[in-house]
Amino acid sequence: MTVLSQQIEMLDASAPLELRGTVVEVRGLALQVADLPVPIGSMVRITSRSARQSSVVLEGEVVGFDEDMTIVMPFGELSGVKRGDRVIATQFAQYVRVGESLLGRVLDGLGRPIDNLGPVGETVARPLNPKPVEPLDRPRISDPLATGVRAVDTMMSVGRGQRVGVFAGPGMGKSTLLGMMAKHTAADVSVIALVGERGREVKDFVEGILGPEGLARSVVVVATSDEPALVRIRSAMVATSIAEFFRDLGLDVLMIMDSVTRFCQAQRQVGLAAGEPPTTKGFPPSVFAMLPRLLERSGRTNAGSITGLYSILVEGEDMTEPIADACRGILDGHIQLTRKLAEQGHYPAIDVLGSVSRVMDDVTQLDHQQSRKEVIRLLSSYSQVEDLLNIGAYTPGSNPDFDLAIACKPAIDRVLQQTRAFDPEQRNFERTRAMLLALNANIDQAKQQLSRQQVGMQTNMQMPS
Repeated sequence: MTVLSQQIEMLDASAPLELRGTVVEVRGLALQVADLPVPIGSMVRITSRSARQSSVVLEGEVVGFDEDMTIVMPFGELSGVKRGDRVIATQFAQYVRVGESLLGRVLDGLGRPIDNLGPVGETVARPLNPKPVEPLDRPRISDPLATGVRAVDTMMSVGRGQRVGVFAGPGMGKSTLLGMMAKHTAADVSVIALVGERGREVKDFVEGILGPEGLARSVVVVATSDEPALVRIRSAMVATSIAEFFRDLGLDVLMIMDSVTRFCQAQRQVGLAAGEPPTTKGFPPSVFAMLPRLLERSGRTNAGSITGLYSILVEGEDMTEPIADACRGILDGHIQLTRKLAEQGHYPAIDVLGSVSRVMDDVTQLDHQQSRKEVIRLLSSYSQVEDLLNIGAYTPGSNPDFDLAIACKPAIDRVLQQTRAFDPEQRNFERTRAMLLALNANIDQAKQQLSRQQVGMQTNMQMPS
């Protein structure tokens, strides 16, 4: 879609006449408005009726209908709204202002700057909910994208245009890991959506984790947990629309969203306020309808690509809970963090055995795949013998695979563990691949050494006394 056609679409979505309604009732988080015949998704402005000169109270969005009433959810607090206030339709569809001038800026959930750096420069309007990309218009994912995290690049390589979920419980380093990827990635632009984050953590992420260098080629969209549910939902849509703008310029974009779970919780509040019945563990059907519409917007097109990294909070580390299970079925892979590794000081706490990239074989060479399989085999063997090692019940030499896994575990950990320190070489996927191949060569040497030791032991046992 060209920029001109997008602007024409925005004009078509504008309200040609001023349609007005009246606030009748407040139910929970929503307003009941009479005499407002506008479609769902329309933007409205609530104004005071009693003031001599009409003053704006707040803006809102139409989310449903109840018999003759239109249900409106505001983008702010309801305090100050009273029965009889006027509700004026401003637009029949939603859009956001986007442009290259957004790079290096921090925006709120409505797309407005909050970094005290003045107004944003030249922008154009872009729809928040564009038409989906046709499946046959999506090229195959064939090129790797360096994330700057060795455990990811070596063991679950990400392709340009892939969508990956980062599954973790609270306190496992999920936000720090995503910040490292945004800072170290080889993508041209990073778009980061902090949905429902704690207010304290926003500045920590922008200044401490992302840093000036990472922020310079990033756009950060923030909606903290104390903001209305609609603002949190809109922040995810705004960030995705910004990513699509840079994608259409022919760039490779890294889209990071932290977190999808809080996006779904916000939609649950909206759905319940609009009268939806709670179905799957309290989540209404609209949550599971919105998830694929949001996540499928990432991907590769003929113009550019959006590589999506979406964090999912896993309650009690239960990977079968509704949001985690739905996301795993939509995404092209998942990275799982475990508390066990985090408690051992293993950072990033990525469970390599529980993580997978569905496009890894399409974006890596054969020797890379074979080296990865060898490391996976050794980590699996070590997991089987670990409990015996901890209680001192394993006898060296009783199982060659276990002996090799024990001998190679320190070398494997040195490749998989990593600090937050920035290294420009981490953006070089070939350099990271070379580290995996060198690790595989060391494993072969250890295998030969253990084999010679085993032969020597057998020879000593056969010699006469």
